[in-house]
Amino acid sequence: MADSTPHSDAPWRPLAAGEIVDLLSAAGIRWWLSGGVALDRWVGREIRKRGDVDISVIRDDLPALVRALPDRFSAWAAIGDDCDHLLFRDVPEDADVHRVKILNDSSTEWVLQVNVEDGGERAWVYKRDPRLQLPWDRAVRDIGGVPTGAPEVQLVWKALRPRPEDDVDKDAVLAALDPDARAWYEQAILSIHPHSTWSIHVRSPFAPTKASWGRKRQP
Repeated sequence: MADSTPHSDAPWRPLAAGEIVDLLSAAGIRWWLSGGVALDRWVGREIRKRGDVDISVIRDDLPALVRALPDRFSAWAAIGDDCDHLLFRDVPEDADVHRVKILNDSSTEWVLQVNVEDGGERAWVYKRDPRLQLPWDRAVRDIGGVPTGAPEVQLVWKALRPRPEDDVDKDAVLAALDPDARAWYEQAILSIHPHSTWSIHVRSPFAPTKASWGRKRQP
C-alpha cells in the first residue's frame, strides 16, 4: 500500500493489454479496453502516442475488480477534476465514483485507469444518456483474447467535446467502420450529441451523402 496519497502528476507506466488480462484474470467480471487504446487495438496499430491506458467496468463490478488486485497495487478514486485521490476502500458507499486509477505501489507509477460505465444483463448503456444502448456482444468485441470496446462506442464518448487529438483518432477509425457500425455512430451523434463538431458532416444539408444512412445500399 502506498505510504501517502499519490499526486495526479505521478508518472505513468501503462500496462500492456496482455498484462491487464493477467492482472484481472481472477476478478470474474466483465471488463473491456476503452478509450484510445481500444481504438488502437481495433485498427491494429498505434494511431498516436498515448500516455495512459483505460479499461471500463459497470458500477456493480468495480468492488470485485479492486478486491482482485494483487497486493503490490492500490486503487484510488479520482475526486473532482482528478487533482485529488482517495483510497477506494475509504470512499463512501453512496459516492458517485466515475473513475479509479491503479497505482503500482513499489514504483509509485500509475498503471491503469478504470472508467465506470453503465449496463445491464443484456446491454451496454451510455452513461450520459440511457436512451443509447447496445447489446453486449456488439458493444464489446474479443480482439486477440482481449475484450475491447467497439470503436463506434468509443467515438461517441469522444464526441461530446472532441480535442484535436480526438480528431486524429476519429479520422483513423471512421472510414474503416463497417456500414452498420457507422450508421449506429451517426444516428447516435445526431440524437445524443447533435451540437458536437463531429455532427456537422452528418447533419449538413450541403453534404447529405456523407452520412451513411443517406446513402443507398449496394445490392
